[in-house]
Amino acid sequence: MEPTETADPAVDVVARPVDVLTVSAVRDVTPAVRRVTLTASGAVVAAAGPTLSLLVPRVGDAAPRWPEVARDGRIVWPQGSHGVALRSYTARRQDPAAGELDVDFVLHGDGPAAAWATAAAPGAVLGVASAAPLGAELAGWLLLAGDETALPGISRILAAAAPDTRGIALLEVAGPAEEQELPAPPGVEVRWLHRAGTDPGESTLLVDAVAALERPDGEDLFAWVGAESATVRAVRADLRGRWGLRRHQHHAIGYWRRGRAMSPAG
Repeated sequence: MEPTETADPAVDVVARPVDVLTVSAVRDVTPAVRRVTLTASGAVVAAAGPTLSLLVPRVGDAAPRWPEVARDGRIVWPQGSHGVALRSYTARRQDPAAGELDVDFVLHGDGPAAAWATAAAPGAVLGVASAAPLGAELAGWLLLAGDETALPGISRILAAAAPDTRGIALLEVAGPAEEQELPAPPGVEVRWLHRAGTDPGESTLLVDAVAALERPDGEDLFAWVGAESATVRAVRADLRGRWGLRRHQHHAIGYWRRGRAMSPAG
């Protein structure tokens, strides 16, 4: 999402500062996923998630020109060049008691978030403009489908699921080295789909895997999908058409688009 500047002085008067978090640790979870641990006050960490509007500064910029947030939630960008990009991520872990928040960055591509995460080191800063829910609902049967960008959200959904939940999680990654530990209830199958050399965003693995599933009986089910935007649209069409899911039974979020990063679109 490209930021748009707001120059209305009346908006500036009622704007608040964004929350700024500091990197305390960085580690590579897989060859393509880097986990960045951020620290802030317990109140800031508790409010920052699960879905975050992150403000990503230029690499090496220790004092970014942060925007502000208006009372109605609009982001008020400073006049002129500021070098801060707006991107949406899901926090993998929130620990308000410790004042810690984990965000997983997928390192494919050359966008501002991937570049920042590649260079991230303790002491670097990130801003948070707003937070939103995952859009997931608990149900007796779950379908979870996503690529690397959706793993934090899917991990949180599985962690919150009841022990007797049934269903399937379809997870598209580059190959075996990109599989992550993903605890799930015994009745939820975790199935990894390997692109095996196909570029991210060009695979039909998720679309084909969902198309091969038979709709479970009953209405106590929920589907959550997160991946490249075109993939999400195709899966959502199948769930609405062939499965006949109603609005409250599914949530589909485009975490990114081929050629550029983007904010989620439900």
